[in-house]
Amino acid sequence: MRADHAEKNDLKPWLEKQWVIPPKANAEFVCAMEDVLEVYKRPYDPRFPVVCLDEVSKQLVGETRTPIAASAGHPRRVDYEYERKGTANLFMTFEPLVGKRWVKVTERRTAIDFAEVVRELVDARYAQAAKIVLVMDNLNTHKLASLYEAFPPAEARRLLERLEIHHTPKHGSWLNMAETELSVLSGQCLKRRIADIKTLTREAAAWEKSRNNAKCRVDWQFTTSKARIKLKRLYPSLQLC
Repeated sequence: MRADHAEKNDLKPWLEKQWVIPPKANAEFVCAMEDVLEVYKRPYDPRFPVVCLDEVSKQLVGETRTPIAASAGHPRRVDYEYERKGTANLFMTFEPLVGKRWVKVTERRTAIDFAEVVRELVDARYAQAAKIVLVMDNLNTHKLASLYEAFPPAEARRLLERLEIHHTPKHGSWLNMAETELSVLSGQCLKRRIADIKTLTREAAAWEKSRNNAKCRVDWQFTTSKARIKLKRLYPSLQLC
C-alpha cells in the first residue's frame, strides 16, 4: 500500500505496529484476502462506489485541574491526574478512490448503531448509487443480520439490496483502508484528553472537513499477484498425485 506523500509520516508508525500475521496455509484467509484485493482493483464508478467501514472506541477523559497554557519557552502543561467520563464510539467510512471520508460519533457500539450508519450511507451519502460496495471486518456487529435487529424486515431487505458486502479475513484488518484512516484520525485528533461527546463530535467533524478538502487518498498497490508471491506461506500447498 502506498499513501499520498503528505500522509506517509502519519501512517508509518501504524504500518510498522499493526501488521497482524495470520496462520500459515490458511485457505479461509487467502480466499477473503483475494476477494478484497480484487475489489480494490476496480476502476472508479460512481454508480458502484467502493466504501470501507471501520470503528474505534475513545475513552473520554476530563481534567481534574485547570491546565496551564503554553507560554514562551514552555509547552502547555496538564496535571497527571484525570477523570474518566465513559467512552464513545467513532464509525469511519472511507471512499479511497475519491479521498472522501465520514466520521460518525455515537455513545455506544451496538448492532443498532451500525445499522443506522449503513442506512445513512444508503439513503443520504450514496443515495444516487446503484449499489455500495462495502468493505469491512468481521466485528460481531458488522453483520447483515444487524439490519434485521434495527429495522422491520422490508426495510432491512431494501437496504441489503443496495449493498455488496466484502469482509476482510480474520487477522487481516490491515486490508481495510478505513482502519488506515482511523489511525490518522487517532494521531492527528484523538491523542489527547477529550471530556465529552459534544467536543469529540466537533473535533472529529473539523478533522473530517480538513481532510476531505485536501482530498487525501490511498493509492493501494498490494495486489493478488503480489500476495501470491510475498505471502506464499499463507497459501495451502497442493499435494497432487
